[in-house]
Amino acid sequence: MRSPTITRQQTVTKTTKQSIGWIVFGSMLSMSLVGCLKTVEPSPTATETSTSDRTSEDRKTCVADYNPDLDYFPDKATLEYAKGFEVDYHKNYKVVTVRDPWNLEKEPFQYVLVQCGTPVPEAFKNAEIIEIPVRSVAALSTTYLSHLDALNLVDRLTGVQDAKTVSTPSIRQRIDSGDIIEVAYNRTIDIEGILALNPDLIVTFGVEATDSESYAKLLEAGFDVAVNSEYLENTPLGRAEWLKFTALFFNREADAERIFSDIARDYNRIAELTKTVEDRPTVFTEFNYQGTWFVPGGESYVAKFLEDAGADYLWKDTDSTASLPLDFEVVYDVAANADFWLNVDRNWDTKEDAIADDPRYRNFEAWQTGQIYNYTARVNEYGGNDYWESGVLNPNIILADLVTIFHPELLPNTEKVYYEKIDGDS
Repeated sequence: MRSPTITRQQTVTKTTKQSIGWIVFGSMLSMSLVGCLKTVEPSPTATETSTSDRTSEDRKTCVADYNPDLDYFPDKATLEYAKGFEVDYHKNYKVVTVRDPWNLEKEPFQYVLVQCGTPVPEAFKNAEIIEIPVRSVAALSTTYLSHLDALNLVDRLTGVQDAKTVSTPSIRQRIDSGDIIEVAYNRTIDIEGILALNPDLIVTFGVEATDSESYAKLLEAGFDVAVNSEYLENTPLGRAEWLKFTALFFNREADAERIFSDIARDYNRIAELTKTVEDRPTVFTEFNYQGTWFVPGGESYVAKFLEDAGADYLWKDTDSTASLPLDFEVVYDVAANADFWLNVDRNWDTKEDAIADDPRYRNFEAWQTGQIYNYTARVNEYGGNDYWESGVLNPNIILADLVTIFHPELLPNTEKVYYEKIDGDS
């Protein structure tokens, strides 16, 4: 837990907390508890990119003369689409609740964000206290990268996961210059590198139980850690609205509200174009992976994308937000004559690549007509796919891609951004 006011004594307390946490954490590593955390030699640029000094902006926002009657957060986030988190505002702190970030039906997480220079509320002395605005951050999820870029906060970012796969140009530039270092690779965390950076906050995400264990280990090492779960949202705009979650830690709610409002307005404008179309092409997605075809449920964000794009998704009537594990034969019985096939194996550049994996694919009509599209138009040389980076924040652009595929007459002269035909045709 971090105290909200900075003093010499309190700074020492935080350092001591991290030192003790590192000792404990190091001993636990030797017992191989998790298997996804390891220590390596810190990057030589780690200490050079440490951001222990406040920016001039933060000096202005850190309260010098606390007034208990003043509302320190005049700009507030309002949520319309996201269901996975909520925020309650108080005069000098925000209580942020993330519901079940690992989808394990556990208790929600709470973060108490306290304005710098103001007291910690008594009722939350034992909660995770995070002083805001955050001055430096390490991001272990690509979701945050487009958020930080959109909010003009890239200068606060000091560490990332899998640096080579990053697509965002402003962040790519700072990685190349050494201002941002790699602190995790292939979900293996470089604890010594993070310790050298000493970020105010580590932001990550939860997908499975091992991630929750990693989260606990980072806390034990003395770090403040925030977890998002945007991947559990079942609408594209719900996922994009997690921009406001990131903004809460930097007091950038006004910017987030403006940016997301523009995104939602454009998304809904495009979706409105397809509401009256009569010819809705049939669509199926994904591919057979090691004997199982994972089909998105009818209540998933993928199904919502396809509905809003004016397509007839063949599993739209299934009552599930998760993917359905099906046999090849089950999928074929439903989708053999479908008009379009989307979101296939990223390694397929041609139809021949598909049947090289499984000759049965040639029996699908969409294979025979060449109507196969994938979200691989913005993949860099190291395999980083911008669909999962900037695409999460820009569902309006993805929707425009899909409408261009299914109903090109509705968006004439529109070039696709994230999607491409696997044979390379337009």
